[in-house]
Amino acid sequence: MAKSESHRRAQRRAAGPGGTTEKKQKGGTRLDALSQGGKRATEVERSGSKQGLKKAAQRLKKAEGDGASQRVLQVPQADMAAAAAAMRDVGVSGSVKNMGGTKRHSV
Repeated sequence: MAKSESHRRAQRRAAGPGGTTEKKQKGGTRLDALSQGGKRATEVERSGSKQGLKKAAQRLKKAEGDGASQRVLQVPQADMAAAAAAMRDVGVSGSVKNMGGTKRHSV
């Protein structure tokens, strides 16, 4: 399924200047955004489904092995609690932030 314009916009904003979007990972998955220098990995998950949140958290966990010291799961504000729970279930530490960037929770 094609990504919405708001999803792509969030990817570009998360990557920042000089960063990359759709970074290939081992196993055929793709990380939404990786900042310049590869220190911050960001996954944008707008669906809100538990399965989608867990898959996004697993992609962030894979990025941890690739050297990303900061991991961010970006979701709509209504899904922030579920996203934090998904990150705990998968066993990855990082931050959950809302789409506007006004709220952030550490996991």
